[in-house]
Amino acid sequence: MGLLSEGSPLSWQETKKHVDHVKKSGIRQFLSIYRRLKDRQKDHLKWGDEIEYTLVHFDHERKTARLYLDGPKYLETLQEEEKRSPDSHPTTWRPEYGSYMLESTPGKPWVFVGDLSEFNDVEPNMKLRREEITKLLEGTNVSCLTVTTFPRIGCPDFTQPIYRPTPQPEADGASRSVFYPDQAIYPGHPRFRTLTRNIRDRRGSKVAMNLPIFRDANTPSPFVETFDDPEANAASLKDHVYLDCMGFGMGCSCLQMTFQACSVDEGKYLYDQLVPICPIVMALSAAAPIYRGYLVDSDCRWNVISGSVDCRTPEERGLKPLSENKFVIPKSRYGSVDCYLASDKYNDVPIQYEPEVLQELIDEGVDELLAKHIAHLFIRDTVSLFSEKIKQDLEKESDHFENIQSTNWQSMRFKPPPPNSDIGWRIEFRVCEVQVTDFENAAYAVFIVLLTRAIMSFGLNFYMPISKVDENMEKAQRRDAARAEKFYFRCQPFPGDFEVKAEDPEFSLMSVDTLINGKDGEFPGLIPLIWRYLDSVHVDAETHCTISRYLCLIERRASGKVLTAAQWMRQFVHSHPKYSRDSVVSDEINYDLMCAFDKIMKGQMGCPELLGKCDDLLERKDAQTS
Repeated sequence: MGLLSEGSPLSWQETKKHVDHVKKSGIRQFLSIYRRLKDRQKDHLKWGDEIEYTLVHFDHERKTARLYLDGPKYLETLQEEEKRSPDSHPTTWRPEYGSYMLESTPGKPWVFVGDLSEFNDVEPNMKLRREEITKLLEGTNVSCLTVTTFPRIGCPDFTQPIYRPTPQPEADGASRSVFYPDQAIYPGHPRFRTLTRNIRDRRGSKVAMNLPIFRDANTPSPFVETFDDPEANAASLKDHVYLDCMGFGMGCSCLQMTFQACSVDEGKYLYDQLVPICPIVMALSAAAPIYRGYLVDSDCRWNVISGSVDCRTPEERGLKPLSENKFVIPKSRYGSVDCYLASDKYNDVPIQYEPEVLQELIDEGVDELLAKHIAHLFIRDTVSLFSEKIKQDLEKESDHFENIQSTNWQSMRFKPPPPNSDIGWRIEFRVCEVQVTDFENAAYAVFIVLLTRAIMSFGLNFYMPISKVDENMEKAQRRDAARAEKFYFRCQPFPGDFEVKAEDPEFSLMSVDTLINGKDGEFPGLIPLIWRYLDSVHVDAETHCTISRYLCLIERRASGKVLTAAQWMRQFVHSHPKYSRDSVVSDEINYDLMCAFDKIMKGQMGCPELLGKCDDLLERKDAQTS
């Protein structure tokens, strides 16, 4: 969700007058926090998940499913419930980009103090969140789904109520999209429309994403779209599905996890070790194979979101010589991590930064790697500023810092403590696509939490060149990547006596199955490492059973015995009697697919090919324990 400051939003023309002020003030605010809290130690591991929900309206007579735009009304009710007992309410609800979206987290973070029994409460809390909104939706033909990308987003009449997009400049819309009406943007906070408008204005054109069409037997060749909008015709590519606004990216839903580290140094180390994990988990959680009613030849949302907020000017994209801008910037402000924080050995991709900012940070005692990271973030301009927030207390506030920090949407985020709080140094794992059921979302969350504990317990080393991580991030989005692709990864993750021999390769290409489940002579496997950690701590029988169910799903997704959501959705479309093998996901196919999502989520429809059956694995793990 990011920073939600209150106030009067400024246009880009007004905002850019204050860019230097925001940057300088933001650096001073970071330094104020760093000076006070750099030596903070012994914070407990706390963690929490964040799930984004999609409201879908079903017309069972016409067999249509549409995005339901009354989310703000339900959000208000949910937040009123939360306000009645702010210290004890088990859930929190916040706005998201789409007016059909809701974001929720546990009411309080989970505290990891050696007792693993709280893992038994993760899935029930996710179920409770869904039940809270579902109760409000009774009698409306609206369901609360966890779908990464609504398959017909951007198609004609994809919202309920129906609104038309306004691409004409004279309409003065926020996005000027050919496909996405401004009414689908959450109206209750100006941040979202301001970001949409200012990103477009700073870039000097609409954003443009082109996804390769999935080529089926009857897909037109070449696949070419034409539009009434000249800018769309110029930006769209042959044999690609064209998308033209922030809503196609920020209107997606995801699952994210945030962890509080014991200290700043532990946070940097854990951040670094999770960076190479991001592409693997993204491939394993793939759930976005359909855009604008077409099957595309990719399975994940990542590059779509990256393109949807790409505010780089033509100069910054390298399309024109630098004149008004300082840098050619290789990536959008939404992208994979550019550098490690605790070790420089594998930072093999040059990054851009302001030398003066870097020196200021170093002079104030910030170590060089963290200083480079912060200075690199601050090559970006603020794209959302409120007039009431221009002047701030540099010692007691952090809005200017967060203004830029929270709009650098990277695969991992390193988060300093907020001022005047008891919150410690945190990291955020941001790549998971949201899953169909609460069981799946709990499984991915618990898997990542346990992996952090194994990393810390064994001092694991997953470092590899950032360039290879970037390559893996692109591979992870390809169709069927979890089964078909191989990823670069460090062969030997153990420190000390277990270090790789001089004659052995440091990195190798491995399948997701090998990386998750292990293979003799190649890699020990992330799940076996987790079980090795669990063997070293006390786990009661109930918690052991819960963890086993979750790791069973991850294990079988990785081995290909259970499908990813993207694979399952493709299979559903291909087997639908109304599918013409032309890559088109029609209204009726989409309706049936969303109905299936709804029934699976509610437990009204079994789906072993997606969820698996873990009883035999549970028996094996229980036998090993006993």
